[in-house]
Amino acid sequence: SFVAGGTTLIDLVKLDVMRPTRLLDINRLPLAQIESLPDGGLRIGALVRNSDLAWHATVKERYPVLSEALLSGATAQLRNMATTAGNLMQRTRCPYFRDNVSACNKRTPGSGCAALEGYNRLHAVLGGSESCIATHPSDMCVALAVLDATIHVQAANGGERTIPFADFHLLPGNTPEREHALRLGELITAVTLPPPPVGARQHYLKLRDRESFEFALASAAIVAVRDGDVIREARVALGGVGTKPWRSPDAEAALRGKPATEATFEAAATAALRGAHGREHNAFKIPLAQQALRRALSETFAT
Repeated sequence: SFVAGGTTLIDLVKLDVMRPTRLLDINRLPLAQIESLPDGGLRIGALVRNSDLAWHATVKERYPVLSEALLSGATAQLRNMATTAGNLMQRTRCPYFRDNVSACNKRTPGSGCAALEGYNRLHAVLGGSESCIATHPSDMCVALAVLDATIHVQAANGGERTIPFADFHLLPGNTPEREHALRLGELITAVTLPPPPVGARQHYLKLRDRESFEFALASAAIVAVRDGDVIREARVALGGVGTKPWRSPDAEAALRGKPATEATFEAAATAALRGAHGREHNAFKIPLAQQALRRALSETFAT
């Protein structure tokens, strides 16, 4: 396994949830640069620390949704250590996965999922299966989803390929132990962002139990362009409610070409959670996520 900041990996090694036979420290690799691209986009090295990315002048100016998402995550100390690639590879905070005792198909395939009938307040209402309902914990990834990011990877033999962000994280289905599209031996080297749409408004809103060092109960990332009173372009992603960073084409379709009104925002919120499946303790996340999206859209178009 590769280790950079270690804010997830070392944590799980200490819990005996992950047992890598070998750890390879990659911090000396030249992958910690943030570079503007000729087309107006941005290249973010895999080893760029979350704090450096969040406060980078270009990110704050052109990709504020990413800066806001990063600054809402974890604590300043953790953001100083956590890396871009490590955040992409962040594993769930499901307590049944982390306790190393309970039935967990993600940790031990075929053992069952204790969360289905257990205490599932923090679990997913979108993208789950009868094998797993663990949420993806990242804030950064919700912003990358709405920014149409591309992930660049390199294989041990030097071969390179790119993975569209939407294809990187996998739904659990019957194989929840498979969380991402990386192949054996591949290393993430960078993330690239296309230029933001001209005139785009961006916003990230996170709802959680406490203000700091807490994962989202529901969050919403918005990139949108308004032409007069009409929403010309809209991208929507949700966090805290899905088994992967959750892009919502249905919500986007409900916004595109419509007036920027509360009625439109309500229709988008309804569309975004259509098909959501709540369980005993997490059904509240459905109206909470709808509220998060409505509020995020209202704040995005407030001026």
